[in-house]
Amino acid sequence: MITPANVIAAVLTLMPLVAAAFFARRVGGCARRLAGWAQIACPAALSVPYVIVTLDAGQFRWGWFAMYALLPVALAGLLWQAMRKDEQQRGNWRDFVVLATLGLAVDLRWFEGAWPAHLAIFNKMLLLDLGIYGFIALRQLEGIGFDLRLRLRDAGIGLREVALYTPLALALGLGLGFLHLHSEWPGWARIGGAWIFTFFFIAIPEELFFRGWLQNLLERRVGRTAALLVTAALFGLSHFNKRAAFFNWRYVLLAAIAGVFYGRAWRQERRVGASAITHATVDAIWGLWLK
Repeated sequence: MITPANVIAAVLTLMPLVAAAFFARRVGGCARRLAGWAQIACPAALSVPYVIVTLDAGQFRWGWFAMYALLPVALAGLLWQAMRKDEQQRGNWRDFVVLATLGLAVDLRWFEGAWPAHLAIFNKMLLLDLGIYGFIALRQLEGIGFDLRLRLRDAGIGLREVALYTPLALALGLGLGFLHLHSEWPGWARIGGAWIFTFFFIAIPEELFFRGWLQNLLERRVGRTAALLVTAALFGLSHFNKRAAFFNWRYVLLAAIAGVFYGRAWRQERRVGASAITHATVDAIWGLWLK
């Protein structure tokens, strides 16, 4: 349900994403000018959208408020320590603890019960904001490539990986009975709407997490090829509970293979925009014609 309170909360939730996507250096500079304790405490402000949405819906709970105020501070503290302990940015154990916490919280829907029905997307976006603050503004991890000032070359790289993945996905998906071809034409408006929604609310968050942060850090530890394959495998496993009440191994397999192509798109020029184009296009094709 769209209410003025929800709109205000949505704007506040999207502000860190937009700021990092277009003004990453300024965001990082602002964070670094704060005292150490303020750098760590700053993400407690991510609790504000929760307060606005749940007070408006009559579902505010002090326990959830404490979680949204204190968890960001705890994870920011870990990344602040990682920044100081790992100045070479080789990847510190604290980085991976933060990534595991964020990833599991989203994938296992730990905190979605805090939100009114149909508004759980706030949880995913707020956890993304926490990662953005921690890795981009505070940790200032290099090589993420989160820049939504898209280039024509991003589209070329992204669509090339779609073209390489699609024949393999069709053969395997149809053979396994996971994909089902639909021949009707959905119309340009629906195609465009599906792609834009997927790009901003599915592809960008997932590509930033899996490629910009996870694959980026793993490359420093295990090398490019191993990082690509490990990240793709974890990306596939993150789909184990999608569209099924049990372990959906067909979805996991196809998503893991897709993750290889998404990772290739990102690592060519280390740009999240390129892999997000691949991701959004694959998902849109699947949702419109093959689901």
